[in-house]
Amino acid sequence: MRAVAAESFSFAEAVGGVRGVAEAVAPGLVFVVVFVATTDLRAALVASVAAALVAVAARLAQRTPVTQAVGGLLGIAVGVFWAWRSGEAEDFYAVGLWTNAVYLVVILASIVVRWPVVGLVVEAFRSGFVDQARERTRAAGEPDADAAGDDARAPGAPSPFAPLVAWRQDPVLVRRYTIATWFWVGLFALRLVVKVPLYFAGDVAWLGTAHLVMGVPLWGLVLWLTWAVVRRPHPAQATAASA
Repeated sequence: MRAVAAESFSFAEAVGGVRGVAEAVAPGLVFVVVFVATTDLRAALVASVAAALVAVAARLAQRTPVTQAVGGLLGIAVGVFWAWRSGEAEDFYAVGLWTNAVYLVVILASIVVRWPVVGLVVEAFRSGFVDQARERTRAAGEPDADAAGDDARAPGAPSPFAPLVAWRQDPVLVRRYTIATWFWVGLFALRLVVKVPLYFAGDVAWLGTAHLVMGVPLWGLVLWLTWAVVRRPHPAQATAASA
């Protein structure tokens, strides 16, 4: 999500690069291919987990950050557990459907109460709130953490949450963030409209295909649309607009 607050947009960086895309797509792709080819649910689930474990092991061996790979492994593990327990291959995707439904409700609610969630996310990155929060978390284990915390809470000190709400005083920003948030409503709604009927029909081949197509590619497209709406104007454009 940091990509939507950047000065320029890189699709590759937004979706985690080629390696990140491969790690995100491989387990689901392996699952649907193995299941369609063999109709053996157990083999498909084992192959999917193996693909996720390979990604984690490769990052550990190369001593590169494992957050994305581990996150993918955990997501796959939940789907595998659900499908294994029910014995139905389509339940591999059930958790994802519920997750999309929850996101859809929360994002819609943010628009209704006029706190579009994209505004909170973008301003958290632009204001440095996210980086400051990480620094405070890192400093929590240092010997002088208590003293630093006392200074941060000194009387008259500005609230660290102030940048997260200041943008709501600007009608233009509120409008932009609202429009951008509607893109995310569309993303999660479209996934549900397409995938829920396939889930209830038990059509694992098409459900798996829809899951892949509406995963990273659609996510990247919506990130770009969001960035295009909320990006800051170029200094020359801003000067011309104010002239």
